[in-house]
Amino acid sequence: MEKGLTIGQVADAAGVNVETIRFYQRRRLLEKPAKPSAGIRRYMGKAVARVRFIKRAQQLGFTLDEVANLLALEDGRNCKQARELAEKKLTLVEVRLSDLNRMRGALKALIAECEARGGRLTCPMIATLTGH
Repeated sequence: MEKGLTIGQVADAAGVNVETIRFYQRRRLLEKPAKPSAGIRRYMGKAVARVRFIKRAQQLGFTLDEVANLLALEDGRNCKQARELAEKKLTLVEVRLSDLNRMRGALKALIAECEARGGRLTCPMIATLTGH
């Protein structure tokens, strides 16, 4: 029988801190092992893999609620549903990229106008932001 890992060992192996493990437990993303009457909780190695899964999904932009949905599909037999979740996330990312590119263009134009005007009294950036 596997001896198991302490919460600190799971956190270290997964590259997170102990409070992250506890937070995932409160969110019901990670099971809290039973605590023996005279000892400390021991986690199986699969806990490390689960925490890494959660962190990777977050790095791809999935919220914890979306991660919970993905975890419900982790048996590998629901590829279509997982793909649909990823497609929705990709659509949101593309919309955000479009918004960011629009903001980037507007900021570049304001900066260029500031540089073109040199030391004039009215700052074009401040005037644009205040509606003048």
